[in-house]
Formats: sequence, C-alpha cells, structure tokens
Amino acid sequence: MKLLRNLLNERYAKNAAKFMRIVCYLVMLFFALCLILSFMGRQTFRLHTSTGTYDDAIYAEEDHEWTSRGMVVHMSDDDVYVWANDDDQIDLSIQIALSLMFAFSVVPLIFAFWFLSRVFTNIRKGQIFTEQNALCLLYYGLIQFFAAILVPFIKLLIAHIVNLFADGRVSLSTGRGMLEGIIPSIAFIVAAYIIHYGIHLQDEVDHTL
Repeated sequence: MKLLRNLLNERYAKNAAKFMRIVCYLVMLFFALCLILSFMGRQTFRLHTSTGTYDDAIYAEEDHEWTSRGMVVHMSDDDVYVWANDDDQIDLSIQIALSLMFAFSVVPLIFAFWFLSRVFTNIRKGQIFTEQNALCLLYYGLIQFFAAILVPFIKLLIAHIVNLFADGRVSLSTGRGMLEGIIPSIAFIVAAYIIHYGIHLQDEVDHTL
C-alpha cells in the first residue's frame, strides 16, 4: 500500500502527465509524417502484375529492390492488394484511393491524440476534475469508437468507387483491429462520465453548503 501511495504521488502524476503530453505531440507528428509519405506514393501494398506478384510494393518505386523502398508506411490492420493495368502500371486513381484510405486511418487519430494531450496539460497544471477534461476524454473516446466502426466501411467504399473507373483494381481486407479500438474507446467514454459526474456531485455539495 505504501508503494501504491508513493506511485500515486501528485508530483509523480504531474511529471507523468508532462511526459505523456510530449508523447501525444510526438505521436501526432509521426502520424502527420506518415500521411505525407502516403500521398508521396510511399505506402506499401501487394502488387499483382503480368510478370508476377510483389509484396510490399509502393507506387513511387522504380524497381523492387529494397534500396528504393526506404521510409514507407502501411495500414497496420489491413491487407491491401493492387492489380496493375494492361501496361503493368498502377493507375494514379488507385494511388489517390490508397492515400485517402490511409488518411481516414490516421487523421481521426491525430485529432484524438490532440484532445488527449489537452487532458495531460490540465493534469500537469493540477486541474483534474474539470469539465474540459471530461469533454476531451469524451471526444477522444468517441473519435476512437466511430473510427473503429466506420473507417473500415469507408475504406471499402473508396475501393469500390475507384474500381468502377480505374485501369486496374484495388481490394483490401480490413476491420481486424475493430475490437481493439472499440473496447479502449468505451473505457475513455466511461472515464469522461465519471469525471463529469464527480463535478456534478461537487457542485451539489458546494450549493448545499
């Protein structure tokens, strides 16, 4: 119990919050960099051509040697398959579709971690049971929840639309990480409710006194 009380010390909590705020900023920066790489054509997929099938191919590569595929990104929960056109080239519309799919994966996360960073900023200042923290935790949980549920279907819709007119084809297997996204998001929504309820009780006590 003594060790637990020491770990829950206010000084440690504030230092941890300061550290986690920096981590949130680094994560947002990392996601932004990944988004740029995706729109530069450095997103991996499995490529099918008339000459064979290539794993971890990218739109920007000139050959399939490892030296041309440094600094690449991929959608971690998805298996992406691309079929080249009759000239064994990847249609530009397919590359745009892949980048849009990746954007729908990471842009919600950038916003989610921004709200989470606000919570750690407030905790570092000693502002814990505040309405802003409750709202930020709620927004974080809702973004993660709807991203886990809706984004896979949005990706499939993008693939379907681009396949209607592209010279070539793209398909993906998605949604494997849905449960891992839903459960933590619900936990954050519940945490937001607990903070909001605590604020409400404190207001009642203050008015009673």
